[in-house]
Amino acid sequence: MSWNTLIVSLDSSHHTTPNGTPAYDNRFDLVLKFHAPGLAPVVLGQKAWHIYPDGAPAYSQTFTKTFGFYEGLAAVALGKDWHHITPDGQDVYPQRYAWCGNFQGGRCTVRTADNLYYHITPNGQSAYRQRWRYAGDYKDGIAVVQSAQGTSTHVDQQGNIVHGQWFLDLDVFHKGYARAKTDDGWTHVDTRGQPVYRRRFATVEPFYNGQARVERFDGALEVIDESGVTICELRSARCSEFAALSQDMVGFWRTHTIATAVKLGVMESLPADEQELAKRCGLPVREAIRLLRGLQELNLVRRVADQWELTLRGSYLCVNNPLTLADAAIEYAGPLQQMWKQLGDALSMNSGWKPPEIFNDVASDKQRCETHHRMLRSYARHDYPVVVPCLKLRRDERVIDAGGGLGSFARLLVDHYPTVQVTVLDRPEVVQQAQTMTLPTNSIAWRANDLFESWGLVADVVILSRVLHDWGDASALRILRRARNALASGGRVFIVEMLLAEDHAAGALCDLHLLVSTGGQERTAQEYTRLLNDAGFQVVSIQSTGPLLTVIEGEVP
Repeated sequence: MSWNTLIVSLDSSHHTTPNGTPAYDNRFDLVLKFHAPGLAPVVLGQKAWHIYPDGAPAYSQTFTKTFGFYEGLAAVALGKDWHHITPDGQDVYPQRYAWCGNFQGGRCTVRTADNLYYHITPNGQSAYRQRWRYAGDYKDGIAVVQSAQGTSTHVDQQGNIVHGQWFLDLDVFHKGYARAKTDDGWTHVDTRGQPVYRRRFATVEPFYNGQARVERFDGALEVIDESGVTICELRSARCSEFAALSQDMVGFWRTHTIATAVKLGVMESLPADEQELAKRCGLPVREAIRLLRGLQELNLVRRVADQWELTLRGSYLCVNNPLTLADAAIEYAGPLQQMWKQLGDALSMNSGWKPPEIFNDVASDKQRCETHHRMLRSYARHDYPVVVPCLKLRRDERVIDAGGGLGSFARLLVDHYPTVQVTVLDRPEVVQQAQTMTLPTNSIAWRANDLFESWGLVADVVILSRVLHDWGDASALRILRRARNALASGGRVFIVEMLLAEDHAAGALCDLHLLVSTGGQERTAQEYTRLLNDAGFQVVSIQSTGPLLTVIEGEVP
């Protein structure tokens, strides 16, 4: 009988001919399809191997796992060690991996013990030197790889980057186009990595004879051509734009529900049943249940039997969580929300509106100063760990963390670069709060100083993390010039900010928030480059750390 006519039985215990006749008498726990040169993987008990079409073993060895042959080689595992074998069961190479894929186009993906991916050649040699967070199969000489920052691009068989465009997710090329996910959604890109149309979708399928099935963000399904034009609609919208807009307009429902729960101490009172929670929070039972159900709709609590408990999301509202957002909940529902009521005046050129003195207001209220900077500390602890390795600080460099708040970023820096010396520069009341809340360390010093006055410090590196976005261009330029004065020739400045893009709106609402709360603004890479140049720096690099923050490095010529 011919192996390529055999199929897997319905219970996956053996192979049959097309008419259902068993190909052999043996029965296994699991069988997979036959692949050239006519061998199929099987499992029985704790052992796995390959068989011929008559059910006989292809070799004497056994493994923990076996997979189909591709390009004459099969991936196998013995315990935690993976490698490839030939059809007679012989090892192809001596190396062992944490996982192996299948050979496609003379390349195969492997994963190392430290969870890095790359491709190997049929003799087991690395196809290139680079290591990736993930690497997919090759198709027509091109594969998708994912960087440490979580974005993906295309590489050729030598590991060279094909077009230099990076995406949140990416597929291999199919008939000249690849599916790609940007900040705005899914699209198709050409071999230059450029989108072939302006629209974005919730999902897209590969093009098939010039057309592709896509899902819009409203749930509708349609077919588009290669220019993104709708050919036909397959399913109408599942959600109403009217309803979506209405939902957006009542966002304050969520803000105040969360803030109320924090003020009442709901998070610290859980787990509890409804009667216990009502007693602890000083609420009637019926109203406690109403609040719990509102929090449940927000996925902050869940009910298990007669007990209510926090979800992972809800746990971030506990005051003792190192990443607590309890202070943020109070700020957003209180002072910050009041500022948003002035948005119209802030946007108007003729209103006479002036930005609030938020930093002076915070400084004048001891309790708010504490909660405000605890809020900023939580965001720093959450957002900055991915930034620190990108700075590549050198040996015993002197670093100024300007506007460094309670020192969360500084502590991440000295943990990662133990030989550097960091001075945190901030307003006097912030420095005082930081020194009372944190343990002293020889690697971190404190400097109470106004950012706009002479710093009185000399350093090799200045870090401005989420500082310049609080100010308009004139003030931001003054701060950068103070940084320039603190640096000698060859000194570096790192700006850590969310960048606005020219081709999508991500970050635009945050930009409006900065306008009404500080008079500041988010900026594009080009706008920061211009500020740096005007302050006497030249831009060395712009490195994205993910969807939120980008590091811009400037150097003193």
